[in-house]
Amino acid sequence: MTMNTLSVAQHWMTRAHNAFFHSIHNRYLIYNTCWEDPRLDRQLLQLQSDSRVVMITSAGCNALDYLLDSPAAIHAVDVNPRQNALLQLKLALFEAGHFEHLFKMFGEGFHAAYQQIYEQIRAALPSYAQAYWDKHISYFERTRLKPSFYYHGTSGSFAWLFMNVISRLERNIKAFLFALLETQTLTEQRSLYATIEHQLWNAFHRWLIKHPVVMAMFGVPKAQIRLIVEQYPGGLVAYVRDKVRHVFTEVLMHDNYFWRVYLSGSYTPACCPNYLKPEYFSLLRERRERIMTHTSTITQFLQAHPAAYSHFVLLDHQDWLASYHRDLLEEEWRRILECSRAGTKILMRSASEHLHFLPDWVTASLRFFPERTEPLHRQDRVGTYGSLHLTEVR
Repeated sequence: MTMNTLSVAQHWMTRAHNAFFHSIHNRYLIYNTCWEDPRLDRQLLQLQSDSRVVMITSAGCNALDYLLDSPAAIHAVDVNPRQNALLQLKLALFEAGHFEHLFKMFGEGFHAAYQQIYEQIRAALPSYAQAYWDKHISYFERTRLKPSFYYHGTSGSFAWLFMNVISRLERNIKAFLFALLETQTLTEQRSLYATIEHQLWNAFHRWLIKHPVVMAMFGVPKAQIRLIVEQYPGGLVAYVRDKVRHVFTEVLMHDNYFWRVYLSGSYTPACCPNYLKPEYFSLLRERRERIMTHTSTITQFLQAHPAAYSHFVLLDHQDWLASYHRDLLEEEWRRILECSRAGTKILMRSASEHLHFLPDWVTASLRFFPERTEPLHRQDRVGTYGSLHLTEVR
């Protein structure tokens, strides 16, 4: 195959992956839980009573976590209305005032009376959320095939597929992974992980990681895959292998609810997001109306709601724009800077170790704090991002 033929093939493969990725994002719930560690976020953001936050919704867990710091307002923005519908369902359960129902549905991942609970709270949902959950509230039914809400949505389906493959082909790995969740020291974790690492990275698992459909289900677009392949020694498989090794050997697992929920399908009372802890229920219920959801891009939201915001939480979506939509990336930054004030904090993550894709005029408007973010990034309980960045507007 000539280089020209290869480049044409790669072009069409990229287009096919992007079309599949956008098809998934336009039709399905992607994230059933947030995959960013709010314990780090809150240390960096330093939210106060006058803070006005603009953030990407994802699954809404972190919006609720930020609410513990009592900001004046949180605007949760997402282009996927299903993600906002998920947050609205959680808010409706807070409004209903029964912690046990919230924990059964979002802690254990199922509720025997899910249909009756939904009928009680449905009127509190906006119409688009009603339309979504009218069709999908059965995600909270415990079935033999899928016993948990956390095995629904595309990322949950990937977790379900992975755990089923492990259960059927390599039962000892599943036992060791569950044992890892119960360890109390890094020494225990390192010993257990060393026992199974060679089996985790067999030929089938390496193929699974590289499969574009699997990555699209997990919410990874071609642009991010390309960033990793071009910048990380050993490419995508080495990146995932090294990130998993780090999180299982360098970060304590006993309170790592991110990995627990996908490995087991549920949280426990001692290992769960803060919004599922009973001591915070009344406080979050009281403050729930400070969270507002918006189905749009960040740019569209700022066009419709111009103001001087104090905080932006952009997750990793700048990676998505950098490769194919530079014009949209630049327009988003123009709006962000117009709607910022001196000292506005902006939190970002990336699959890359650097943000070289940001325009020079953007970086010139910002102060970065690697001395704060790099040590915290090494403590990230999720552990799958290449970098964490906090900036302040000059």
